[in-house]
Amino acid sequence: MGTVVTFAQCNGSLDAVHEHCTRTEVARRLALLKGFDFGDEYDASHQYASQPLYLVPNDTLSRAQLAALPQVDPSDPLFGGVVPYAFVATKAITHPLPYPGASAPKGWSTDFGKRVGGVVFRGFSAFDLEAARAAGRTLLAHGAVRVKRVQATGGRGQTVAASLHALSAVLDTLPSQELSTHGVVLEENLNALRTWGIGQTRVGASIISYYGIQRLVRNHQGELVYGGTDLNVVRGGFDVLLTQPLPRNVRLAARFAVCYHTAVQDCFEGFFASRANYDVLLGARTNGELCLGVLEQSWRAGGATGAEVAALGHFAAQPRSQRGRACTLGVYASAAEPPPEAAVYFHGVDPQAGPLLKYTLLHHDGDDPA
Repeated sequence: MGTVVTFAQCNGSLDAVHEHCTRTEVARRLALLKGFDFGDEYDASHQYASQPLYLVPNDTLSRAQLAALPQVDPSDPLFGGVVPYAFVATKAITHPLPYPGASAPKGWSTDFGKRVGGVVFRGFSAFDLEAARAAGRTLLAHGAVRVKRVQATGGRGQTVAASLHALSAVLDTLPSQELSTHGVVLEENLNALRTWGIGQTRVGASIISYYGIQRLVRNHQGELVYGGTDLNVVRGGFDVLLTQPLPRNVRLAARFAVCYHTAVQDCFEGFFASRANYDVLLGARTNGELCLGVLEQSWRAGGATGAEVAALGHFAAQPRSQRGRACTLGVYASAAEPPPEAAVYFHGVDPQAGPLLKYTLLHHDGDDPA
């Protein structure tokens, strides 16, 4: 036995209400799957009767953060990921430095950039203004540049610059402390055509892998935002997923994600992830050339997690089943109601997002016979 608790880092106050509620519901359902108690939000002063603790954090943890939580079992500590250095959990690791000797944080791996160079887009990470400008000049030779603040999520904190003057204006707005501590990513700007989520999730002895297709919906401001993911799930790890009869582009996306995942494991000692998700984008360059690449990683509960939990529950209930389908949906409408069979993660008015319904559906038409 043990207790599942949510865990918010210092930036937890920045979570939207619907994100906090969703994470709480994820934790409650994981407790049912594991046969653990549910203890709500972690309280350092509380002595939990049922130990060890199993965390559902709002972000990837560092090794130092995990070590400071003595009630957690280090062999099975959390739903998400643990990294040896904070920058490893951000977009910054995806690209190399713009030139040898450029500023980099402690623990930076030049080998990682070489390992993933063929499965990511053109881009650089920079930790000072000089390096960022050099990266931008190199990329502008191929077209517009997308500047990404590495701690932002959900497509926020990004600006496109099509000229050196515009790029300089964007870079000059970056706080020097943020730049030196967290860095900035500069990447070729692409016209996104499709995004797949390739992932692997382990809870206890159960492991699933999947590919998912993300959908965009209009929010209350008319903006296109993330609206859920349709998952095709298999029982087992990435090796099992790659044996499936996948569509050509999906197979390539899965191979790219596995390459990225393996490189992280090999290049950053102490990395651990029970939940790993990689966004792989099919995009078009300015000249119309199509390209495929890993956009970013997520080692924490994310938009597809409700469907992952549903699939884990399905496989637990159907021991002979090897495949399944599930989806998460986000509906921005004041009068939206979930289907009777839905697992609801949020249904209400978020102070920032407005009226919102988030739920998960498990599809049975594609299941193996039990």
